[in-house]
Amino acid sequence: MTEFHHVSVLLEETVGALNVMPDGIYVDATLGGAGHARRIAAHLSEHGRLIGIDQDETAIAAAHERLADVRCQVSLVRDNFRNLSAILAAEGVFSVDGVLFDLGVSSPQIDTPERGFSYMQDAPLDMRMDQRARLSAYDVVNAYTAEQLTEIFYTYGEERWAKRIAAFIEKERQAHPIATTGDLVAVIDRAVPKEVRARGGHPAKRVFQAIRIEVNDELGILEGALSAAVNALRIGGRLAVITFHSLEDRIVKNTLRRLAQGCICPPHTPVCVCGHTPEVRLVGKAKAAGKEECAANTRARSAKLRVAEKIK
Repeated sequence: MTEFHHVSVLLEETVGALNVMPDGIYVDATLGGAGHARRIAAHLSEHGRLIGIDQDETAIAAAHERLADVRCQVSLVRDNFRNLSAILAAEGVFSVDGVLFDLGVSSPQIDTPERGFSYMQDAPLDMRMDQRARLSAYDVVNAYTAEQLTEIFYTYGEERWAKRIAAFIEKERQAHPIATTGDLVAVIDRAVPKEVRARGGHPAKRVFQAIRIEVNDELGILEGALSAAVNALRIGGRLAVITFHSLEDRIVKNTLRRLAQGCICPPHTPVCVCGHTPEVRLVGKAKAAGKEECAANTRARSAKLRVAEKIK
């Protein structure tokens, strides 16, 4: 079997929230290890359909194996979920009953050293979720200006030592390119005092997160993809989104709130003239993983599940 072991977070809660109908059409927009997809497929009949999307070639190969024995119809597409509308059109699908996004990086990507996602393993600087993409972590670290790096580290990594780390990177690459994750970690170690690293956790974790988000445009594509997913839903269909850090969760929360909003006229307008009506209703509050799941899977500790149902 293709090696892509990934423990799905909030598995039962997410699939339960989708209210899977046996003959429905469901989209897993972040296929990964196919854990959620397989559980969705278990609820589908031979007339149901599952469409799985992932830009990672290894994930697609593993999903082909793990979904080979399900009874529903399966379509697996190697693409970015930013192209959701075009993917569905190419599949001849014009409305679906549910869409799932399980955001962030998957465990196999982190655990495969040569992918360059982890600051704890020395490897070439890469971090591309889709290895066909041109921009890599090497390009960001060695070609972006110190000002650009500062902005990325501060905005995407919420790193308060962003400016100093960027300055140390700029100085280091004047001597030679920063080619590996180990090289980058060594620069960060020199930039941030040891006592600070001991107190707040290693800043490399935040810097690597920031670079990964930049390389894969993770936040830039999110709002549009969520809106496309809602547009694709039938009335009563559901969107379920799992986030793992505050930046993406904020985008998801604000996008769903906007789509659930009614009148958008200025507050002083005596009578509504915009005619705007909600497209979705929010289903409950954000749900976190339970203590047992967090103990068994540390990745679950930061996870949040948000669900919305199409009403218009």
